[in-house]
This record gives sequence, structure tokens and C-alpha cells, in this order.
Amino acid sequence: MKTSFNTLGTAVMIAAACIVPLASHAQERVAEIKMFAPEGGHRVGVGGFGWFVDLEIDFDVPLERTGFTGFQLTGPGAHNNVVPFPGTFSPGRDDRMPGLIVLVSTATIGAQSCQNVANLFNLTGVTNREATKTELWDTWIVGAPVFGVNTPSAVYAAIAADKDLDGVFNDAPNVVPDADGNGICDERDLKAFGVASNIRKASFFINP
Repeated sequence: MKTSFNTLGTAVMIAAACIVPLASHAQERVAEIKMFAPEGGHRVGVGGFGWFVDLEIDFDVPLERTGFTGFQLTGPGAHNNVVPFPGTFSPGRDDRMPGLIVLVSTATIGAQSCQNVANLFNLTGVTNREATKTELWDTWIVGAPVFGVNTPSAVYAAIAADKDLDGVFNDAPNVVPDADGNGICDERDLKAFGVASNIRKASFFINP
């Protein structure tokens, strides 16, 4: 019996040793997000639009691992996916920065607060590139009152974890799963999905 116990204990320890690196990799933090707009407590826009989400994202990985696929200068209508810096414009995962998740608590489009709206960002570029780190800038001007009018709101931004473990941070979902089933997506649901950065939040008011 003693021999069997030792054998079982050794097997358990080996299994645990195999599991730890995978869990550690899944929680790897490789990016820091700074949000310059909206600022907490500010009253933004006019009539529900004309306000900004402005992000700086600092990665501790080379450009090739950030998921970045190209510059964009885009928007709705005639501005959608045109030269010189084409990019698609619609709710969902961004085609230019496919690891970015952005949620707005008062969204009335798609899956509402669980809808990733990163693909609505207008301007994406590389603001610093070195051998082992990258700084990207991503900016969005809200062009329609689809996030409420005369209402408090909140925006969340994060970089999705490397879900497929290919070393590239491009695994943001179109819609974040409502992990706790309360009908609202926020920091808890982002953490449950898995992130590779801090979760930046700003609470603000959308003007009438």
C-alpha cells in the first residue's frame, strides 16, 4: 500500500507540474492600456455623439505578436475600408487590432453591453516600435447616439488572452460571453473570458 501511495503521489505531482505552465501562459500579461478619453466623471459629446475613446496600448512583445495587421483611417459610409489606410467599420472584433476588446455599458447595438465595438475605431497606428516592445494608438470618435443620450455610461478596454496559444494576441471575440448570466458584461466577464492586459475602465456621462 505504501508503494501504491507513493506512486499515486508522484503521478499527481507530475500532473500538477504539467498543468501549471498552461495556466500561467493563459494568464500572461503582456500589455498595459492607458485611456485618455473619456475621462472619469466627464460629460461627453452633444446629443449622444461626438465623443472619443482614445487608447494607448503598450505591449511587451514585438509588433508581430501584438496581432496588429495594418494602419487604419476609417469610419462609416464613404469612409469605410478606403485608401490610404483601409479598415472595416462595424461592431465586432477589429480587423486591424484583433486582440482589442472594447465594451460600452449603454450600447444599444448588437449584443449591447457584451458587444465588442473595437471594429468601430477610426484611427490606428504604431507610435513606438522596438525589438521587444510595441506601442500602438487607437482612437474612435462616436458618430451616432447608439450608446444612449443624457445617461451615465462606462467603457471598458482590454487585450484578450492568447486563447489559441499561438503566441499572437489576436483572439478578441465579436461578443464577450456573459459569464455570470446577469445580462450585463463588465470587468468580471472580461476576466472570465481571459485577458492579457489590465482592464481599463472609465465612468462618464453622455450629454443630451
